[in-house]
Amino acid sequence: MAAMDGEVRLVLYSRAGTPTRGLGAGCTRVSLRPPPPLWHAGVARDANRRCDVFLSANSYITPLFLRIPSAIMVYDLVAFAEFGAAHRRARLNERLTLAPALRRAARVICISEATRAELVARFPAAQPKAGTVRLAAGEPFGEELSPAALETVRARHGLERPFVLALGTLEPRKNLPRLIEAFAALPPGLRDTRQLVLAGGEGWGAGPIRRAIDRHGPTVRALGWVPDEELAALYQSCDAFCYPSLHEGFGLPVLEAMRSGAVVVAAGVPSLREVAGDAAIYADPRDTGAIRTALEAALDPNGRRAELSARARERAAAFSWDEAARGLLRELERCLDRPH
Repeated sequence: MAAMDGEVRLVLYSRAGTPTRGLGAGCTRVSLRPPPPLWHAGVARDANRRCDVFLSANSYITPLFLRIPSAIMVYDLVAFAEFGAAHRRARLNERLTLAPALRRAARVICISEATRAELVARFPAAQPKAGTVRLAAGEPFGEELSPAALETVRARHGLERPFVLALGTLEPRKNLPRLIEAFAALPPGLRDTRQLVLAGGEGWGAGPIRRAIDRHGPTVRALGWVPDEELAALYQSCDAFCYPSLHEGFGLPVLEAMRSGAVVVAAGVPSLREVAGDAAIYADPRDTGAIRTALEAALDPNGRRAELSARARERAAAFSWDEAARGLLRELERCLDRPH
């Protein structure tokens, strides 16, 4: 949005001490110190004076204090659909604040049609104001890296064998213990020459995942958080990318992997099917055997690997951050057309 040549002036609110990178011309940053909920009240007080419309991108609380029109972003409904796989504090916060925020907001912006459908099914009154703005994969994932660059990243992480890649915070929703068991159950000819590599920081409830990793020793590697530039190299180097998440609002790692040309195995949930279309192999995320079968198909040298890689790049090209920014601006302009 900052690159829209003066079409919009952005005021970005953050908590004091939060690092902010790459602010473009026309962006103003306002940092406030009070802890929540006083932070939200302080933001609203300043935005009421300074802004025409407010986009609440990370909280359902701020709009409750606003007098100007507002839009809220809805990324997923994990707190409602997968109660046990959502962090206790997050699920309580969202269950308490989403309904009043839906009533207060002029527009509700969902990051996929699947999320919009799920939202409207649970909150039918939100249907007239709910729209969709889909995400996109960043530039590093579309750049083909040289063999030397790929080898440098592999060496940095000690990856000497071919590998299957998975990405996600180590937390229950990402369903990594089932993936680890599915990988361990692959036929020896596919499993013994490879590693399962997990990229992503440690989240809540990571104990069972860590124990599953320990049980399988060097067969499974956890790399921790990986920056985008290195992640692009891992996507391009992997034999397959697997994303067996129990619930997603969009599934951005799937799109990043597709843009990098990876062969993708994904959970057969609505949002991931919406993103990947016919460019992925799907599995029931609650069925370890189904995940194993999908991995086996993805790794089969006589299978559809080249076809899936080509389809993945082609489909990922249809997702654009420029279009996402314009779609977001259209939604915010609609806020100004509504009585508030």
